[in-house]
Amino acid sequence: MQYIKEHYTDTLEVKQSKFIAHLVPYTDYESTLKKLQQEHPKARHFVTAYRYLNEYGQIVESSSDDGEPKGTSGKPSLMVLQGKDLINTAVIIVRYFGGTKLGTGGLVRAYSDAVNLVIEKAKLYPYQKLVVKRVSCDYSDVRMVEYECKNENITVKEKIFESKVTFVVEASKDQIDKLISKLERVIEVE
Repeated sequence: MQYIKEHYTDTLEVKQSKFIAHLVPYTDYESTLKKLQQEHPKARHFVTAYRYLNEYGQIVESSSDDGEPKGTSGKPSLMVLQGKDLINTAVIIVRYFGGTKLGTGGLVRAYSDAVNLVIEKAKLYPYQKLVVKRVSCDYSDVRMVEYECKNENITVKEKIFESKVTFVVEASKDQIDKLISKLERVIEVE
């Protein structure tokens, strides 16, 4: 599985109709859709598709034709996301009608091509499931733990200062294992 970290856009023109595709992280989907609807008041359609992992590790996906003939826009856009194995990603295609009807086959091709075009522009990252761990150390070792977390690109979600310092960290299993092996003499893992 792959995902994106930022917003990408590209435009496809077919028989004077414009298809402006926006590829965004799923967390930005709703705010981006509202913003695009305000920026493009004369656009005819806002076709959407998204895929994300829920808290149980299940893929949730949906699409909307937004007034286009059923199955000609949202579903083909979703199928491109599925084919590229994208997760935690949404696509919004803003369509300006150019005056020439494209027919169902033409719409399917245009929407699929627009999504493929914007994905080609995007930087894709391999998806890794993140785990949360608690590691504790003495106050004298805090700087070393912070340094190694930064070095391994591990997110420190919280620091708890009690008799020892507890770091609540989030990263891939591999990153956590590396951290533990580097610091096994100075940390305790909960």
